[in-house]
Amino acid sequence: MMRRLPPLGAIEAFVQVARLGSVKAAAEELALSAPALSRRVQSLERFVGRPLFGRRHQAMVLNEEGERLLAQLAPVLDQLSDAVEAITAGTELLRLRLGVLPLFASQRLFPRLGALRQAHPELHLDIDTAGHGIARLGEGLDAVIALARDIDPALYAKRLDHNSVYVIGARSLLDGPDPVTRPDQLAGLTVLLHRDMPDNFAAWRQRIGLGEVEPLAIDHFDSGALMLEAAAQGLGVAFMMASHYEDAADPRLVRLFDVEVESPYSYWFVCRPRALTQKPVRLFHDWLVRTLGSDG
Repeated sequence: MMRRLPPLGAIEAFVQVARLGSVKAAAEELALSAPALSRRVQSLERFVGRPLFGRRHQAMVLNEEGERLLAQLAPVLDQLSDAVEAITAGTELLRLRLGVLPLFASQRLFPRLGALRQAHPELHLDIDTAGHGIARLGEGLDAVIALARDIDPALYAKRLDHNSVYVIGARSLLDGPDPVTRPDQLAGLTVLLHRDMPDNFAAWRQRIGLGEVEPLAIDHFDSGALMLEAAAQGLGVAFMMASHYEDAADPRLVRLFDVEVESPYSYWFVCRPRALTQKPVRLFHDWLVRTLGSDG
């Protein structure tokens, strides 16, 4: 005998509110009134016998039980939607306009895009590396992989990693007659900083207690790849992420000063909340989180 299931409308309402974070936004997406949508969510909570959200002013935030249920229900609901679309739309081409930083693209995204194409051959990406991607969401970009301290809470954001600050320099800095092994030796070196990560050096210096030490100079870059090349050429020491150093796998580079300092920056997947209801955004988001969750 088949077990009784909650109404599909209640499940759909729950998933939309969870993804969009607001009854009003979810109601607009499902063409329902806010009270009608709330009743559907409440009917699912009655069915499972426990609350699924914490209600804070206008926001609906999943509690622990809600997070677990969403992880189980959302993929099933998406599969149902995909099955219906496959019958009605045939081989529809899907396109995602993605803003991404060049170093992340070359080190972490492009080596995995073959797997994405195998999983979703219908999904095609327009890649934009022009910068300031978050400001262009909804106006030329559907989603962005951003490097930031935090993200505007009005946007949907999924943190993709936590990172340490590494001091990266040329191997010759360790091999020469006066090897750079003490942090106070920074006083004779040029520091290389990325414009999107200006606080990496300050966070590192504060963590190791070298607040008074000033480098010879600070040179700023807007390209992580060029920063790594400048460091390899001996033009300075780059304050970048652990992942940048490890993914570069450049034998010309070494990590200086074996000190663990948490970076204030992370990579984030960012989009407008409503964009998650668009199939290209949802497919890429789910694949990216799944892939970096296991690999990174």
